[in-house]
Amino acid sequence: MPENKENDIKTGVFICHCGSNIAGYLDMEALDDYTQTLPNVAFVQRNLYSCSEGGINEIKKAIKEQKLNRVVVSSCSPRTHEPLFRSSCEEAGLNPYLFEMVNIRDQCSWVHMQQKEDGTAKAKDLIRMGVAKAALLEPQESIMSQVQTRALVIGGGLAGVTASTALAKRGYEVVLVEKEKNLGGMLNKLNKLGPTMTDAGELIEKKIKDVTQNDKITVFTGARVTTVQGFIGKFDVEIETESGNKNIDIGVIIVATGGRNFVPEGLYAYDGQRVVTQLELEQLLKKGLNATIKNVVMIQCVGSRTEERPYCSRICCQTAVKNAMLIKDQIPDARVSILYRDMQMYGVENEEMFRDSKAKGIRYMHYDPAQPPQVESEQVRVYHSLLGREMELPADLVVLSTPLVAQEDAETTSQLLRVPVDENRFFLEGHVKLKPLDFATDGIYLCGSARFPANIREVIAQGLGAASRASIPMSKGSIVVEPIISVLSDEDACRGCGLCVPLCPYGALEVRRTEKGRKIHVIDVACKGCGVCAATCYQHALSINSYTSEQLEAQIDAFLIND
Repeated sequence: MPENKENDIKTGVFICHCGSNIAGYLDMEALDDYTQTLPNVAFVQRNLYSCSEGGINEIKKAIKEQKLNRVVVSSCSPRTHEPLFRSSCEEAGLNPYLFEMVNIRDQCSWVHMQQKEDGTAKAKDLIRMGVAKAALLEPQESIMSQVQTRALVIGGGLAGVTASTALAKRGYEVVLVEKEKNLGGMLNKLNKLGPTMTDAGELIEKKIKDVTQNDKITVFTGARVTTVQGFIGKFDVEIETESGNKNIDIGVIIVATGGRNFVPEGLYAYDGQRVVTQLELEQLLKKGLNATIKNVVMIQCVGSRTEERPYCSRICCQTAVKNAMLIKDQIPDARVSILYRDMQMYGVENEEMFRDSKAKGIRYMHYDPAQPPQVESEQVRVYHSLLGREMELPADLVVLSTPLVAQEDAETTSQLLRVPVDENRFFLEGHVKLKPLDFATDGIYLCGSARFPANIREVIAQGLGAASRASIPMSKGSIVVEPIISVLSDEDACRGCGLCVPLCPYGALEVRRTEKGRKIHVIDVACKGCGVCAATCYQHALSINSYTSEQLEAQIDAFLIND
């Protein structure tokens, strides 16, 4: 790395008040005064909100007028705001990678609200370390890569066909892979869809027709994806079909594998006949209930909110209320009781459906999970926690509301695509707020109940959202990748052992034969700069741009300075 001459470095430091998030707990004047004493600091300014239009303009103005060649912003999390500040530096004519961000909010003011003096001292340490690292930053150039304008959608349920149709309507080729013989997923097993009571069969039939009649969409049913190599824009995918294996070049991938219904074996005398699940009830309602059924008891949270599955499946309560109303439509004099722990009826229309169900005479009884209902041959006994007594409810039919769970092959798909799953084996998005439909791996997107149990409207919205996200790199035809990646900084030190290759979570490393022998090659577009390889290399041949050993050592040395 070229050495920076200290006199050539002119660092501007911008300290953000973040309203009162920082200024309410730290001594801002003390931070300002202290920062001006640091080596290479030529300009210091405080802003109420550095990320506001006014704050951004102040940064750009200072870069030009003060001739700054390094910028440090001391504010909030780089995870949310670093791209904004980098682009602002670039607009002012400064290489965006000569920018460093110091988090004095999340890591300082917020965790030391009651310790103003110590919190301020810690903020000084953080700023000093950031300034020290900034002096050693080097200009970087963004990486450009072409994108194949063809998408792969894994899963042919409602989310998958929605995403496929949306992409095809925008003019992109789509390859849709479904492991079952037919498209439609769980919607094929449903009767009506609440709260509108739309016929599920009619909806999915129309969606499938849109897919099969679109020349842009190639459908493989009874098929599965067996191999995925490459990176965003250039995925090499192998699909195992009934007629043999197909190799297809893919630009982006959407995971829409959905979920499956939990089967409550051994719970509440479940037998699939008198005691059934809500999914099995859907089929009974579609065929028409036996008129002799006069007493129906539904039990909520069967198999969910337990130690094994601690999550709430969210859609079970909506399904129970909808099906209870349909029972009353078919058998008006039936007595329907719903035994619940908590009713999850989010959304205005679902709340309205809940109120309508009460008007139809459906009864709701709260039970304590410590005293769960007991299913007997002709009745269900339950301790009514609000009335404070046990009740015996006659039951010709008992319906168990069970959760959606992850697909059995979720972990296989996870390993195939190198994308994570959570503790419940649902796929884990890049960020719950900032990237709810993206994986951390570029070019792979997520929608529907593969992510977490979702109702019909959420599934459709997420399918459209994932298609929108996936169309962005394809519409541009190329992508710009951040250059903060792994690099082979010392080729002579590399022994080509390949130890780092299987450890890379993004498949960004490979061993190549060169004139100097076996050497590691970094696939720059695939690399996310996580640093696993650099930490693994016992020869120290690999390093990470903007996180070099020299830069990190400079931060450590700055921290150890005794004021």
